[in-house]
Amino acid sequence: MSDFLGIHGTALVLREQRLQVLASNLANADTPGFQAQDLDFNAALQAALSPAAGEGGDALQAAAAQARYARPGVQPSLDGNTVDTQREQATYAQAALEYRASMSFVESKVRTMLTAITGQ
Repeated sequence: MSDFLGIHGTALVLREQRLQVLASNLANADTPGFQAQDLDFNAALQAALSPAAGEGGDALQAAAAQARYARPGVQPSLDGNTVDTQREQATYAQAALEYRASMSFVESKVRTMLTAITGQ
């Protein structure tokens, strides 16, 4: 099935993991000392698609963990928290749009397969 979806199945999983990281940032906006994090999608995708990564969810988890980094705050608060709520919301909105684009590619592939199976 991964051959059928190609890069899009892997991209969808990694985009979901990035959304989780960004949502965690927003959830911890008031937590003292919390350091905002992000996931370098391109690096994670490249690591997940490398021949050494192998197959399965563990390779995707490892690629995502490897591409995760602490994002320095533009203006950290006095309690050491580096989450800028407005920036996080904008980043989350963009990441959600990218997730929806990847989902559209997967839906298109599945629709094409269903059309081929049913012959309509």
